[in-house]
Amino acid sequence: MAVYNHQLKQWPNFFWQDDELINLLAEVRYLQGKLLGKVENLGFELRNEANMETLIQDVVKSSEIEGEILNPELVRSSIAVRLGLDYFGKENKDRHIDGIVEMMLDATQNSDKTLTNDRLFGWHSVLFPTGRSGMYKIEVAKWRMGDMQVVSGAMGREKVHFEAPKADVLEKEMNKFFQWFNSEQELDMILKAAIAHLWFVTIHPFDDGNGRIARAIADMQLSKADGVNQRFYSMSTQINADKKSYYSILEKTQKSDLDITDWLVWFLKCLKEAIINSGEIIDKVLIKHDFLLQNNFKIANERQKLIITKMLDGFTGNLTTSKYAKITKTSTDTALRDITDLVEKGIFLKSDSGGRSTFYVLNLSR
Repeated sequence: MAVYNHQLKQWPNFFWQDDELINLLAEVRYLQGKLLGKVENLGFELRNEANMETLIQDVVKSSEIEGEILNPELVRSSIAVRLGLDYFGKENKDRHIDGIVEMMLDATQNSDKTLTNDRLFGWHSVLFPTGRSGMYKIEVAKWRMGDMQVVSGAMGREKVHFEAPKADVLEKEMNKFFQWFNSEQELDMILKAAIAHLWFVTIHPFDDGNGRIARAIADMQLSKADGVNQRFYSMSTQINADKKSYYSILEKTQKSDLDITDWLVWFLKCLKEAIINSGEIIDKVLIKHDFLLQNNFKIANERQKLIITKMLDGFTGNLTTSKYAKITKTSTDTALRDITDLVEKGIFLKSDSGGRSTFYVLNLSR
C-alpha cells in the first residue's frame, strides 16, 4: 500500500536542496524583472490589454487541464466587462465562465488580502453555480464529506494514483495551510507559490475544482512575487502544454519523503517557460494596437470594426462572406460590400481560391 506524504509524521514539514534551485531561481527572477520592465514601457492602455490577454489564457487553459473546453470569446467578454474594457463581440451569459473569471480576478487583483475558508468557499461557489460537476451533484462551498482518490483505468483494472487526507481532518489541515500561507516567512515568494500549489492540491479539500483553485492560489502568490496585481504570463498555459509531466511530478512528489526539490525544479522550469512565452502575448497586443492605429480612419462602420477586432484577437477558421454576414447579423450582400471595401483599402487580402472557397485575411504586412 502506498504511503503518501500527508501520512508521514513530519507532514507538512517540506524540505529541499537549495543548491539545486539557486541558479534556476535567479534566472527566473531575472526574466521576471525583465518582463515587468518591458510591460512598464507599454503604457496604461496596452498594459491593460496584455493583462486581459493573459487572463483569457489562464482561464481557458486552467479549465482545459481538467478536460473542460471553454469558449475564448465568451471568456474575453466576461473579463472585459469586469475590467471595464471595450469589447466588440458576443456577450457572455454563462454563469460558469463568469465564476471562473471572478475567482481568477479575485486571486490576482486582491493578492494582498487574507486567504480564508470563507474566501475559498466563495471561489468554489462561483466555480459550481448549479451545485453540480457535470451530471453529478457535489458539495459546494464546504469541505468534502467523503474520501477522495485520483484513479485511472477501466473498471476492474483501476490504478490509484493518489489518496487525499480523510474528510475528518480537513478543517485541521486547512487551518495549518491558512496559517502558513497568510504569514511571512524567510522564503522566496516564488518558491512559496510552488509550495502552496502542491500543499493545497495534496489536501484536496473539495469534491471537485481542487486543481483550478490550487492554480489560482499559486497565481495569487505569484502576483505578490511580481509586485503587481496584473498578469503578464500564464502558468496554466505552460502547465497545459506539458500536462503529462505535471500530473507525473505531482504523483511522484506526493509519494516522496517530503523532499520536494524535484517539484520545485519542475515548477521553476515551467514558470521560466511561461515568462519567456509571454512575449507572444505582448507582441500580439502591439500588432493589434499598431494595426488599428494605422487603419482606424479607413474603417467605415461598426461591422467592419467588429470583424477586424475579432481577427486581431484570434479568429478561428477562415473568414468567408457568409461568416461575416452571420457574425455581424447582416445580409450576404451587405457583407460582400463591406469586405470589398476593406480589400480595396488594402486592409483585407483575398485568397486565390474562387467561388464559395474564397476567404479573406488581414493584411498585416502593411
